[in-house]
Amino acid sequence: MAELPDWFTSIPYFTKRWLSLTAILTLAGRFGILNPFNFMLFYEPFIKKFEIWRAATALLMYPLTPGNGFHFLINCYFLYSYSIRLETDSFGGRPADYFFLLIFNWICCVIIGLLANIPVLMDPMVLSILYVWCQLNKDVIVSFWFGTRFKAMYLPWVLFGFNLIISGGGLQELVGIIVGHLYFFLMFKYPQEMGGPQLIQTPQIFYKFFPNQRTVHGFGQPPTRATPTAAPAARNQQQGEGGLNFRRHDWGRGYVLGQQQ
Repeated sequence: MAELPDWFTSIPYFTKRWLSLTAILTLAGRFGILNPFNFMLFYEPFIKKFEIWRAATALLMYPLTPGNGFHFLINCYFLYSYSIRLETDSFGGRPADYFFLLIFNWICCVIIGLLANIPVLMDPMVLSILYVWCQLNKDVIVSFWFGTRFKAMYLPWVLFGFNLIISGGGLQELVGIIVGHLYFFLMFKYPQEMGGPQLIQTPQIFYKFFPNQRTVHGFGQPPTRATPTAAPAARNQQQGEGGLNFRRHDWGRGYVLGQQQ
């Protein structure tokens, strides 16, 4: 029994709180302590009645029923597995940057949720985090059901297609992919690969509350653009010193879906 507290203690800061609050609110709703309807994202009470807490609780409260219990557990597994790897690997030592990722994706999910009438945001938010991890580890080979293996960059679309075929859904997965791609494009791809300006960045106040724990050079900064006459070797050196080269950078290892960590 001592292993369970040790495991819980080892979970990083943001993943621990996200997972814990999700479990607490969801179980409270399942056993009738709370009414899930009062915590879901609906346009009229959120806008007209100014029940602004719904923006946060729609992410944390999942209306659990006997019919969707397995889906909820899968969501919790994806939340834990991908969030913990982003927080400790890709964003390791930079909690403010990971917090900004969570805040940015959450705000986008809330906006789209209001427009598309999606009252529960757990699915799109988890998929958005999964998408970012897969883009930062796009060439890592992952395994899916029945032993199928493919590059991580295809995993979000496999999940989208799987849910579309099995349950006739897919809208929430698609929203998660859109939100995750929006963050990845604005934060990394556009400034670093396309040479555009940095359109979004972590607010400085976030570093005040969550200071860097170690120095990581070049994270999230656009590389120095090479001149047209620059040699390929010089261009590669500039990318290595001034920014991230996603095709060559080792962002972390893959893992087998369903395998215990």
